[in-house]
Amino acid sequence: MPKVKLDRLDARILHHIQSNGKISNTELADKVGLSPSPCLRRVKALEKSGVIKRYVGILDPAKVGLPINVFTTVSLKNQGRPSLEEFERSIIGFTEIMECYLMTGTSDYFLRVSVPDMEGYEQFLLDKITTIPCVANIESSFSLKQVIYRTEMPIIPHQ
Repeated sequence: MPKVKLDRLDARILHHIQSNGKISNTELADKVGLSPSPCLRRVKALEKSGVIKRYVGILDPAKVGLPINVFTTVSLKNQGRPSLEEFERSIIGFTEIMECYLMTGTSDYFLRVSVPDMEGYEQFLLDKITTIPCVANIESSFSLKQVIYRTEMPIIPHQ
C-alpha cells in the first residue's frame, strides 16, 4: 500500500485526533486553524485513505480485571506458508492476544497477551496455544511494570 502524503495541517489534525478521539469537528477545526467544513473534508479524506483506521477508547487494564501482560514468543515446527497460515488462523479468535507480530530472528511470532492472573495465562497456554499442531516452542516473559505506553504515532509531514 503506498504511503499517503501528509502536509502540516494533516499532521496537526492527526495529532489532535490521536490525543482525543472524541474531539468535535468544531473544536478540531479551531485547534488546527481551519473552518469546520474544510477540516471535516480533511478528516473524511484521511479516513477514506485508510490513514485513520478507526476510533477507539483506551481502557485501564487493571480496572477491567486484566492487569497481567505476558510477552510470548512462539516458534513453529517449520516456517513454510502452510504452518504460518495455520498458526494465524488458529489464534485469530483468541481474545487474550492483544498484539501478534510475525518476526525475523529466533522466534516466528511475538505476542502480547493480556490476562487476569497467572492461572489465566496457564489456561490460555494449555487450552489454546499448545493445542495448535504446528507450534514447536513457547517462551513467556511477564511484565513487571509498564514504563511507556503510547498510542499516538509521531506524524512527520512531507516537505
